[in-house]
This record gives sequence, C-alpha cells and structure tokens, in this order.
Amino acid sequence: MRVIAGTLKGRRLEAPTWDGLRPTSDKLRETLFNVLASCLAGARVLDGYAGTGAVGIEALSRGARSVTFVERDRRAAALVAANLARCGLREGCAIIRAGFAEAARRSLPAAAFDLVLLDPPYADEVDLAGVLTAAAPLVAAGGLIVLEHARRRESPAAPGDLVRARVVTSGDSALSIYQRRPPGA
Repeated sequence: MRVIAGTLKGRRLEAPTWDGLRPTSDKLRETLFNVLASCLAGARVLDGYAGTGAVGIEALSRGARSVTFVERDRRAAALVAANLARCGLREGCAIIRAGFAEAARRSLPAAAFDLVLLDPPYADEVDLAGVLTAAAPLVAAGGLIVLEHARRRESPAAPGDLVRARVVTSGDSALSIYQRRPPGA
C-alpha cells in the first residue's frame, strides 16, 4: 500500500497484520481522488472508518488542509498514527477512537468538514442510510460526502437531507457521492 500522488507520492504505508480490516485499494483511491481533484485544495476532511488512514493521508498529500480520522478499532487507530508518523504528518491531523455514529453525535462539530469520506464495512447488515444520516450534519454548505460500498449494494438515493449526485464504480466497489440539499429545497 502506498500514497498514489501529491507531495507524499510513493510513500509506503503499513498494512494491517490481522483479518477484518479491508483497506481501500490503490486503484479505488486513485479513482476517488481523480473524481475529487477540484475539491481538495485547503479542504477540511473527515475520514470516517479510517482503517489504515490511507484515504485521509492521500487527501493530505493532494492538498487537504486537515484530516480528522475516526476509527473504533484500537489496533487500526494505532496503525493510522503509525502511518501519519511514517509520512511525517503531525499538523492538521486528529485521530478520534470511537465508532463513527458515536463520534458524529459526541465529538465532531456540525458543518465542520468540506469533505466526508466514509468506508463502512461492506457487510449487508450495515445500515448505509443510517451512516449517511449521521454524517449529514457534519458537512459544510457546498461540501460532499463520499460513501464507499460494495457494488452489489444499492446506495440510498436521498437519505435525510442528502441527495446522491453521482455513483462511480470500480471493480467490486462503488463510490456514491452526496450533496446536502439547500435549505427549503
């Protein structure tokens, strides 16, 4: 696993040594950041379900101002910290060790992020609409939420005050991109 582009291009990242963590592939990260290229400069990013931190680190490498990583698993949160240290990243980074829904309710400020990146487990029992509804208040006006999910699962079209603007597929994965509806719409 490596950083694909930007100031940290080519930097190797540590991968998990245990089962149960599915890092976003290099190919899918490249697709994601090609789609988001115009949104990254100076962006405040939330990497929910951070895993290895590779997605958030890629955002920083490509010009994001700050990234807040949310990860429930103690080992994965330590892996995020190790990968940040490996890349020499200290400024503009925070790691919150909590489940995403809990962090959204208790630890994360409303409308604080220009870009919210979500990669919940691909398991069928994960409530994608619930994940998006928890994330919606965190995104600033004009911001985006990107949900990575299994291609075989349809993402919700309009959960809460979000509307799905685009779906990009790559292999067995899909990226559903959401915007908040303007007030009164």
